[in-house]
Amino acid sequence: MEWLNAPVQWRGDKTSLTAVADSKTDFWRTTHYDFIKDDGHFYFEAVTGNFEVTVKVTGVYAGLYDQAGLMIRERNTVWLKCGVEYLDGVQQASAVLTREFSDWSIVPLSDNPQSVWFRVKRINEALEVFYSRDGVTFHLIRLGYLSVAPTLQVGMMCAAPQGEGFEVTFESYQVVALPATAANA
Repeated sequence: MEWLNAPVQWRGDKTSLTAVADSKTDFWRTTHYDFIKDDGHFYFEAVTGNFEVTVKVTGVYAGLYDQAGLMIRERNTVWLKCGVEYLDGVQQASAVLTREFSDWSIVPLSDNPQSVWFRVKRINEALEVFYSRDGVTFHLIRLGYLSVAPTLQVGMMCAAPQGEGFEVTFESYQVVALPATAANA
């Protein structure tokens, strides 16, 4: 695995990684906020074909928009990030899908759970995004078109757009190949 924008402080490997998101980092393109940021932290590997990736995320969120989770990326203008994003003192299960312009969807986790699991399934050009409070029962929060590229960058991401930075631990990161399938009719 390798870093896009390595944080100053990190330790671990692909199964257990702890990082401190550097201050004023983010992944975003234009929509509503009228800026482009591509300096968040992304620890990734190349994955070809259909797959399912899962990770457990435990963060010490404090600043507005502190975020940590998974990223699936073709290039700087085509990517998905999902995970916890901290908004108005509440953790949100969040998904941002970017194809030139970013969009954003959230589901409030008003009890601010200690850990949240995220799973992304790639089926051909589509991505399905799920979250779980217990690592067993997963809930779909997003389905979207990403890319027909055969190989994508897949891994863990974090950023602290407005905060001073925060610590996050990723555990049980796993990528599983899925069989090739025809598009659903």
